[in-house]
Parts: sequence; structure tokens; C-alpha cells
Amino acid sequence: MGLGSCMITLFGAFLSGFLFFLPISYSDTAPDYTFVKEATSAPAVVYYDYIIIGGGTAGCPLAATLSHGATILVLERGGSPYGNPNITNIANFGPTLLDTSPTSPAQQFTSEDGVYNIRARVLGGGSAVNAGFYTRASTRYVKEVGWNHNLVNQSYEWVEKVVAFKPEILQWENALRDGLLEVGVLPNNEFTYDHLYGTKVGGTIFDAEGHRHTAADLLQYADPRKITVYLHATVQKILFRYISGRERPQAYGVIYKDAYGVRHQAYLKRNSNKNEIILSAGAIGSPQLLMLSGVGPAFHLRTHSIKVVVDHPMVGQGMADNPMNVLLIPSPIPVEVSLVQVVGITRFNSYIEGASGLSLSISLAHRLSNNFKRFLSQTEHPPFRVLPEAIARAAEMVHGIANRTIRAGVILEKIMGPLSTGHLALRNTNPDDNPFVTFNYFKEPEDLRKCIEGMRTIIDVVNSKAYSKFRYKNMPVEALIDLMLTLPVNRRRKHANATFSLEQFCIDTVMTIWHYHGGCQVGRVVDKGHRVLGIDSLRVIDGSTFYHTPGANPQATVMMLGRYMGQRILHDRLVHGSKKKN
Repeated sequence: MGLGSCMITLFGAFLSGFLFFLPISYSDTAPDYTFVKEATSAPAVVYYDYIIIGGGTAGCPLAATLSHGATILVLERGGSPYGNPNITNIANFGPTLLDTSPTSPAQQFTSEDGVYNIRARVLGGGSAVNAGFYTRASTRYVKEVGWNHNLVNQSYEWVEKVVAFKPEILQWENALRDGLLEVGVLPNNEFTYDHLYGTKVGGTIFDAEGHRHTAADLLQYADPRKITVYLHATVQKILFRYISGRERPQAYGVIYKDAYGVRHQAYLKRNSNKNEIILSAGAIGSPQLLMLSGVGPAFHLRTHSIKVVVDHPMVGQGMADNPMNVLLIPSPIPVEVSLVQVVGITRFNSYIEGASGLSLSISLAHRLSNNFKRFLSQTEHPPFRVLPEAIARAAEMVHGIANRTIRAGVILEKIMGPLSTGHLALRNTNPDDNPFVTFNYFKEPEDLRKCIEGMRTIIDVVNSKAYSKFRYKNMPVEALIDLMLTLPVNRRRKHANATFSLEQFCIDTVMTIWHYHGGCQVGRVVDKGHRVLGIDSLRVIDGSTFYHTPGANPQATVMMLGRYMGQRILHDRLVHGSKKKN
């Protein structure tokens, strides 16, 4: 194992393990989706009213909704989440993140900022590989975006009937909640899906038996006679044409490949000028595919010998990721294994969350233990001087994971927004490859200020009376910070002053919480109806259209968006059809 894979293994298994592992059973019973098929069974040419690229967190509810008024084709580059214990059983969350195979549901990438990340590649999208936390956007967010409040609430409720549940809160999460209240993250909002300042228990997409419910479950709402979903169908490009009398290009079809590399074509039916291609490929996939199809910054496209259809300089701009920073807190007593269930929503706009316990495969954990000291000793350019005692503590911690004797929790902070943004650029013309993505973490001083305040709140919680039984009294917070600095959580340079400077600690140990967004933002790339500016019959409906992450976790709002926009599109289609008949 090389240095890079060692770091990714350590990051993915060590920290993600604490955040998201739960030793539960899983159900491999798949719903009776007769309309979900492998793309290898697809005809060479097909025709539909709507072609949705991406069967993810937005694509599934969107497709289910549209199927009640039109024929729908969904092209998903990944496989099915059903029957896969790495997806359905949260205890196997780590192996999913560490799977580097071509068909992994979690495709790894490292941003140009040196931060490890993943993008979903599976029916259900990020909801099939995430930690399951479910919470709505704030009423202020809904108002600023300009959505219809009543339709938003109806759409959330439609989603929640299938995928959202109230979690069981045990001792460690109770201590975190009480600690947040003790240090002033008030009021106590108890359990709610709503976004409210203070401390609350959020929802989860895991039911009482511990089974994951993804956005793919929302396909049960679909009309099975009107929808087809092809798996392992990787779209190569969107096709455009010019119609006589129109100056704007029109999207009219796509070219995609199946698992064997065979090319297929899908076209819009000509029975209505309301038929459309809808990109729901996510914040990475949607801007990437627009560029591969000739829609993006002209100069950049020409450097890759891509014919320019529309010079769209804002495609790929505004990329942002909510930075996360973590403290690992060893416990003198056993802790339950919990997901992220409690969140403190602070007045200074930082989220404080936590999780406890760990379940790892023995082989993976031993691989961690065997490589950790080697990582520290073989780095050609040590980012900072690692004290021998710090190495010993970290190695002991990793060894504890390998032997399943570790008792600890993590408390993390994630900032709202963020204000800092970056961009996405093509690496090559292969849609299977990751593009270059730069998030520019903490470029804006206000983001860094929020992180510092968030870390101070975490330190206050760790020192609170409510949390006291879950930490060693003789282990100061400085030691916990020092421990984090010994772990290769990213590829960034570490600085010696990060031990006592929270500003430097935030910069040096920044990680992702997988809430990236932007690249096809409303007003820049698409209009308020999510239609791509300057092009007919093409929309983008997913998190790439967001300027900021909605709430403490975006998945509820992304699923809501699919339902919400599906209803708006159908309403417009029906009104148009009625007028045409008259």
C-alpha cells in the first residue's frame, strides 16, 4: 500500500468509522421495481418525453413525480443499492468509502485543496452512501431561494412518508445534547425536522430496525407503466440541434454507454415541445457533463478539443464545500455506537454534531495499524515535527481500533454557507474520470471565524459537566488537538503552531462532510425554473444549483427539490396541453 492509499484508508476508516458505523442487520429485500434494468438490455435507440441523467437524490423523486404525466427514462451510471450490505447495513459504511473498484457506489476524488472526498455512483445517489441525517432547510432559506412555501412543505412531507424516521437517543448523544445546552446553544428544540437555532435531535433515513431508506425508495411513487431506469448507463454527451426559426440550440437526445461499453442513443419524443432532458447528476457530474457536451467556458472547452455549443463561462463556477473539523475524544467508559443524531445550530452560524463508537472489519483495522507508523516515518517532507509521544498515542489508538477495544466519540463542527467558493474544470474528456475541483476552503475570513467559534464551542462541550463522564480528566484538550494533528486526515501541510492556534488547526485539519454544491447555480447557469440559460429543452435539478447548503444536511432538501420541481414541470405541461387543445 502506497502513502496516498494509506492516508485515504486511515481517513476513511478511522474518522468515518467514528462518525457513521452502526452494527445492525440489513434487509436485502429489493422493491419490485420491474422498470429498473441493466443498460445492457436497452435497445440501441429509445424515445421518451423526459430523459433524466442521474438517478440520485434529486433524480429519483423527480422521475417518480414526472411519471404521472409523461414517459420517463432515467440513466444512472451506478448500480442498485438493494441487496448490497455495504449500502443497506451502516456497519459497512467504511468499506463502501474505501472501495476503489470501477463499480464502487462511492467514487473517490481528492480536491485540489488536498482534501479527500467521494461522489456517489449508485441509484439513490448520496442518500445510499451517507450517514443518514435528515433535516429540512430553514424558512429563511426557502424564502431567499424564492420557492413556494406551501409546495415546499408538501414536498418534504411526501419524502418523509417513505424515508424519514425519529432516531433512538442513548447516553453518549444525550451527553452531547446536554453539553450543548449547558454551554449556551439554546433553546432545547427536542426532536424536529425543522431548522431552528438551538439544540435539537434530527431525523434519520434509518428505520427502527436499522435499515437504510434511500431516495431510490421514492420510486415506489412512480407509475411503473411510464418509467424506465437503466443502471450502469454512463452518459457521454448531450446532443443539440438548431431548429429553423430559432436562434438557441435545443437539447434533443443523449449518447450513453452500458457496462460493456456499447453505445446507445436516447431521444426526446416529438409529441410535445415541453419534452426535456434534465441533468440530475450532482454537483460534480452536472457541470462536468455540460462541459463535455459543449456548454461551458469556451476557452476551457477548446483546450480539450470540445466543440463549443454555448459559451457559458459560469458553468463549473461557485463550487463550494462545507468545511468540517473534528475532535476525537477517548472515553474512560464504554459508549454506544451512534450515528449523527444531535445538532447544535449556533447563532454564529456553525453546526455542532457528534457520534460515538466504532465497528470495523478486523482486516481493515490491522492494515491501518500496520501502516500508520510507516506513514509517519516515510513522508519525504514531514509537514510538521511529530513528537515521539504523540506518535505513540496515535499508534496506540489505531492499534485499539484493530483490536476493537477503542472507546471514544467525535464532536465536529461544520460552518454554514460557506462564503468561500472555487471552481470545477475538466481533467479530460472521459465522463468516468473525476474533474479537477477546487473549493478554496477558508478563502473568506468569515468562514474561518465561524470555524474558530465552532471549535471553541466543541472545547466548551468537552469541558462541560454534562459530558464529563465520557472524557479522561487528565487528558487536556490540547492533547486531543495534538492527536488530530498526528493523523493524516488530508494532504495538507501541517504547521507546528496548529496545536495552540485554532485558526491554524482549522486550516490544517479541514475535511469534507460531503456537502459540496454549486457549478450550475440559479441565475448564473439556470433560471429560477432550472432551465439552462440560452438553451431550449434542458434543465439542471440537483445540488449543483445551490449557492449554500440548505440546513445542517442537504439530502432532505435535495429530495424535496426533485419532488417540488417535478410538480411544477407537470403543472406547466398540463396547462400548456390544455391551452393547446383549446
